[in-house]
Parts: sequence; structure tokens; C-alpha cells
Amino acid sequence: MNNKELTAVMAQRMGCASKEAAEWMAAFGAVLSARLIENDSINLAGLGLFEVRKKDERVAVNPTTGKRYLVPPKLVPVFKPASTLKNRLKAQEEADNE
Repeated sequence: MNNKELTAVMAQRMGCASKEAAEWMAAFGAVLSARLIENDSINLAGLGLFEVRKKDERVAVNPTTGKRYLVPPKLVPVFKPASTLKNRLKAQEEADNE
């Protein structure tokens, strides 16, 4: 599903115009990004946790040349799904396998 499709589904569920749903989606993305940049975490009930984690520096190897180099530490956004979501996906997988 791409952004346009997601916006259309949100507009239908909210009972509003696609333009208004697109504005809501843009505002949500802006708030989420701003909070993550400030190293804040966002927990959405039933969906999961968005947070920033620090990846330590490490040594990597170029597979073509075999040359080793140091990758500096960096901050990365991560998503941890809520247990409710995990359970729903597990139940769906079990239903598909039957």
C-alpha cells in the first residue's frame, strides 16, 4: 500500500475528503519525525513503539576488496510492534496455514 492508497482508506474510515485525510497524515508524519529527532519515543496503543536507538561503531568489510573500515556510531529510528499486533498477526498466520 502506498501513501495515496493509505490516504484514501483513511478518508473513507474518517468520513472526510481525501485532501483532509492527507493533511492529517502529513501532520502525523511531521509530529512523529519531530519527536524522534528530539530523541523522544512515541507509543501508539495497539500498534507499537517508535523510538530512536544508537548503533555503536563497528568494523565493516568491503566484500569486493576485502578492505576493512570503521563505521561511525549513528542514531536510527526503530519500530517495535505492540503485543496486540503481534498476536493478531500470529492468529492470521495460523488461520492461513489451516
